[in-house]
Amino acid sequence: MAAALRSAVIDRGTRVDRSRQHTHGWSVRISSARSLPPTLDFGSTMRLWTLHPRYLDSKGLVALWRESLLAQAVIRGRTRGYRHHPQLHRFRQSSFPRLAINTYLTGVYDEAVLRGFNFDGSKLVRMRAGPRLTATQGQLLFEWKWLLQKLRIRDMKTYRSHRQIVVPAAHPIFDIEPGPIGEWERVSE
Repeated sequence: MAAALRSAVIDRGTRVDRSRQHTHGWSVRISSARSLPPTLDFGSTMRLWTLHPRYLDSKGLVALWRESLLAQAVIRGRTRGYRHHPQLHRFRQSSFPRLAINTYLTGVYDEAVLRGFNFDGSKLVRMRAGPRLTATQGQLLFEWKWLLQKLRIRDMKTYRSHRQIVVPAAHPIFDIEPGPIGEWERVSE
């Protein structure tokens, strides 16, 4: 039990070993994600979920907020990193990419407010109505399976409450239509 408490598996298969304490805090040892089963390879560093944010655990919602803010900065041309990230493809296809990412961010912000989070709403551009984006049923279900795998590892309570859902709701910006996983999605075999 003590050994289990000393190390914890966190996102993307990184193992943090807290077995040795130094004067100024914990030592951190990063082990390869290759040692984990392939079903736990969570892929790229940015995830702008097609799923409704209500399904995310607290850690996932905070990560989505940060990643959405990063996406907003990329689309506005305020950063050089992530410019060609595949997660931004569907926002860039919109007639109004800046408005689309802001509408997406608003959906994340609204969920955070419902849960009592204190996200900085000044990062949003106020608007009347934003554009709608389309996503496929295949993409939605792919992400649902992926999220359930993540939740099973890091938040069993949330996992148990979600595992019986067959078809989850999409983020408010998306209209879902029949089809496979998005071509822009990086799927590892």
